[in-house]
Amino acid sequence: MPRFCANLDWLYLDRPLLERPAAAARDGFAGVEFLRPYLAPAADLARATHDAKLHVPLINAPAGDWDKGERGLACLPGREAEFAASLELAFDYARRLGAPLVHVMAGLVPQDVVPETAHATYVANLRLACERATRAGLRLCIEPINAIDMPGYFLNRQDQAHDIVRGIGAAHLGVQMDFYHCQMSEGGIARKFESGLPRIFHVQIAAVPGRNEPDSGEIAYPFLFDLMARLGYAGWVGCEYKPRGKP
Repeated sequence: MPRFCANLDWLYLDRPLLERPAAAARDGFAGVEFLRPYLAPAADLARATHDAKLHVPLINAPAGDWDKGERGLACLPGREAEFAASLELAFDYARRLGAPLVHVMAGLVPQDVVPETAHATYVANLRLACERATRAGLRLCIEPINAIDMPGYFLNRQDQAHDIVRGIGAAHLGVQMDFYHCQMSEGGIARKFESGLPRIFHVQIAAVPGRNEPDSGEIAYPFLFDLMARLGYAGWVGCEYKPRGKP
């Protein structure tokens, strides 16, 4: 059975961020992951996860101004300095929380930027991130996100992500495969998961449709969990879903 971690930007939203690790531990989670850990001081968040005896397998790097709709900086020309500064903040939080893996969001491609420029900017920024991650002793991942939920996001497909990872050629850069996003975008989850190993560093799950608890819908999670075990997947599985009945 995989190791499950609760995404605390999706679960336990009825309580403050610093109270969510304890709630996750009470429900039996062994770990937690964070999309926006920067909403709390790193020392306080580290104390809350430590007190709850939880691992933190993954955090996201800062994604720009989230409340204004930004979803990452890495593909945005002209914001390279901001991206570089965001890495330092991410790596500081990762060290304090004991998180070995940092997800770098690509961003929404501006309407006045051609795809080739966005791609070149993205690759250059990822190369910089890999150099700095090496010095920090951390790993990085990138995640395809479906264009239905997030129109305009630069990275949408598994093959696109794996091509970028192979092209950069850094051993500590991999793919975060969200089964929900994969099913929404392209399907063929089992085949893509098997062919993507060992470059898949982290997995996330949710039901399709609805992005609710992964106990119903069109994705056969028991089959996929068995597949993970057979293939020797040693990473974590992040529970990034919207609980039914929650606003």
